[in-house]
Amino acid sequence: MRSFRVEALRVRVLDRGQGAGTYFQSGGADHWLTGSLIANPLSGYAEYKATRRSWGIDALDSLVVEAVAEDGTVGVATGSGGVPAAWLLKHHLARFVVGEDARHLNRVWDLCWRATLPYGRKGLPLMAISALDLALWDLVGKLRGEPVVQMIGGRVRPEVRLYGTGPEAGAIQAMGFWGAKVPLPEGPHDGEAGLRRNRDWLAAQRDAVGPGFPLMVDCYMALDAPYAIRLAELCKPLDVHWWEEALPPDDVEGYRLIRQAHPTLRWTTGEHEYTLQGFVPLVAGRLLDVVQPDVMWVGGLTEALRVCALAAAHGVPVIPHGSGPYSYHLIASQPAPPLCEYVVASADGRSLRPVFGDLFLGEPLPADGRLAVGDAPGFGMTLNPSARLLDV
Repeated sequence: MRSFRVEALRVRVLDRGQGAGTYFQSGGADHWLTGSLIANPLSGYAEYKATRRSWGIDALDSLVVEAVAEDGTVGVATGSGGVPAAWLLKHHLARFVVGEDARHLNRVWDLCWRATLPYGRKGLPLMAISALDLALWDLVGKLRGEPVVQMIGGRVRPEVRLYGTGPEAGAIQAMGFWGAKVPLPEGPHDGEAGLRRNRDWLAAQRDAVGPGFPLMVDCYMALDAPYAIRLAELCKPLDVHWWEEALPPDDVEGYRLIRQAHPTLRWTTGEHEYTLQGFVPLVAGRLLDVVQPDVMWVGGLTEALRVCALAAAHGVPVIPHGSGPYSYHLIASQPAPPLCEYVVASADGRSLRPVFGDLFLGEPLPADGRLAVGDAPGFGMTLNPSARLLDV
C-alpha cells in the first residue's frame, strides 16, 4: 500500500528571465498584460496611470511548491506571491504539512488558515495557502493514479468551453473562443471625456466582433458606483455580456447600488476576493450574476469548492478567473454551465500559448475555444526540467 505521508516541502521562485509563470510574471515587459492600458485602482495618480507595468504587477514573482511523498512522488503547483509567500510556506506553513497525510486536505487547509489569522485572511497568506493546497491535490492524484477532476466528483460534461481575455476582441473571436473580455482603458479620474472614450473603445470592440458575440468588460476595481452606473447606461446599445469587477469586492453597498440601478445587466466579481467568508455577503445578497474566484488566490481548490457550494445554493454560476488547468478540473466537475476563462498568454494577445508558459510539461491548450480535461494523474502536469528556479 502506498504511503501518502508528505516527507518534504520544496518552495522556489522563478528566475525573472524565465518567461513563464502566473499573472504577476507574464512573460516580460513587452507582454500585453503588463503593457496595455487598463483602468485600475491607481488610475488617479498620473505617474502610475499608463499601464500595469507602471504600478508593478510583476513586483511579486511566481513561485513553485513541490510536496514530496515518502516514495519520491512529487505533487507540484505554481502560484503567486514570490519571495514573501515562499518565506511563509518555508518558515511557517511547512510544519502543518510535512509529516502529514496528504489526503488530509481539509485539516491542512484549516491549520494554515487559523495559523495565519493574525496577519492573513486575504492577500499574500492566501496565495501561499493556495499554492500549497494545489500541490497537495496534485500529489494525492498522482499517488492514486487519477486526475483531480475524478477526486472531486468526476466530469459532468466531456469538455469545458472557454472565453478569451485579451487586448482585442476581434483577435479572440478569430481564435475560436466562446466570447471575449477586454480591459476598460479609463476610469472616473479621466472625467467626461474619458467616459466617452470608454464608450467609443467598447463600441469599436463590438464592431470588430459583430452582434451576438459575448463581449465582457474588465474594470479591474477602478470605478465607483455612480460612474459604473453611468457607463453601463451609456453602453446599453453595445450589449455588454457582463461588467466585471467594477468596484473592489469589499464595496458591498456599492454593488447593491449598481444592482438597484441596473437589475437586468450582469455584474461579476471575485478574482480579488479571498475565502468563503469574503464571498458570503456578495452571493447571499444576490449582488452578482457570476462568481469569479481565482483558484490560485482564493485558498486553492479546497476553498474554491466551498465557494462553488455557496454559489450553487443561491443559483449563481461560478466562472473562475484564470488559473489554467486548476480551473479546468474544477469546472469540469460542476453541474453549472462549464465555462472558464483563458487569459491569452501570448505576448501580443493574438495566439495560443500555455497559461504558465514553459514552466510545465503537459499543460493543455484549448482548440476552437474548447478543452477536454485529460486522464493524467493529478492536474496532469510535471515541472519542466529546464525551468529556472531559485531557492529563497
